[in-house]
Amino acid sequence: FMLSLIGTKLRKKKKITIAIVTILVVALDLYILLHHNPLDNHTQEIIKKVISCVILNAIYVVFLFGYDKIVILPIELFQNRQLIWKLAKNDFKTRYAGSYLGIFWAFVQPIITVLLYWFVFTIAIPSRATTLNGDLEIPYVLWLIAGIVPWFYFSEALSSGTNALLEYNYLVKKVVFKISILPIIKLISAVFVHLFFIAFTLILFSCYGMYPDLYTLQIFYYSACMFLFTLGLCYITCSIVIFFRDLGQIISIALQVGIWATPILWNLNSMLASHPQYAWMKFLFKLNPMNYIVEGYRNALIDKIWFYETFYSTAYFWILTLCLFAVGALVFKRLKVHFADVL
Repeated sequence: FMLSLIGTKLRKKKKITIAIVTILVVALDLYILLHHNPLDNHTQEIIKKVISCVILNAIYVVFLFGYDKIVILPIELFQNRQLIWKLAKNDFKTRYAGSYLGIFWAFVQPIITVLLYWFVFTIAIPSRATTLNGDLEIPYVLWLIAGIVPWFYFSEALSSGTNALLEYNYLVKKVVFKISILPIIKLISAVFVHLFFIAFTLILFSCYGMYPDLYTLQIFYYSACMFLFTLGLCYITCSIVIFFRDLGQIISIALQVGIWATPILWNLNSMLASHPQYAWMKFLFKLNPMNYIVEGYRNALIDKIWFYETFYSTAYFWILTLCLFAVGALVFKRLKVHFADVL
């Protein structure tokens, strides 16, 4: 009787969840189709609408057919939230436990990297600063750090999250342990350093007379976006790397290329202004989801633009993130039973 009652409740929750998701998908479809940007090219706008709706509805179909496998992942993360927090703090503390300077090393490399890029692009190879409000130039170091700080987090979180199951292989072999929490532990551990660099960035901007305002609060929104996107990606990579160890090296190379392809160190708008024949490339660069994050940080700190003003970029990013998370949950669930055997 009790099992029958529990089963009835679960089926009821499933129906309610599917109904809510269905309403949200229909509402998003209508909003995307009815939204109009007078500054956008009409043909490109139609293409963006069609692509967004197709991907959104494809995710919805995947969600319906893989409901049980997809939903179980966020449920496990929520149920083990206290354990996740404790393990994340412990992971951060023990990472540099064997060195004399401890967690100081977590901040050294990023700071040195910023200083090197600043020296190369402003002193060794001088470049024009980007502009604020059309005419007012800002120092290159501010424009650089606004874009490279989120990349530092993404690079660290993706690398460590991919190797989470390999590093904690002794926990993977334990039958009673929820191994689904291991990737998110690595991502939360990386957040501690990221928060330091956000504070460092705000202080640096204040030193140049650009003080935090309401727009600055969007940094936390874009950080949450990046966290969820990276989490979905890590569930895919950490599942595959166990069977294909070369994936770790491929990701390292991809991250080296990605810092130039996002773009972070150079200004895409300035390049297109100098070379208008490459205007078509702007669409390709915008397909990179990290471009949304990097531009978002700069919109919050420099250009003072709200995230909802870049409607299509926001819609594309969230649709892609939901897709990655759904695929990640399915891949992780499918391969999970073989992890202990391979490790």
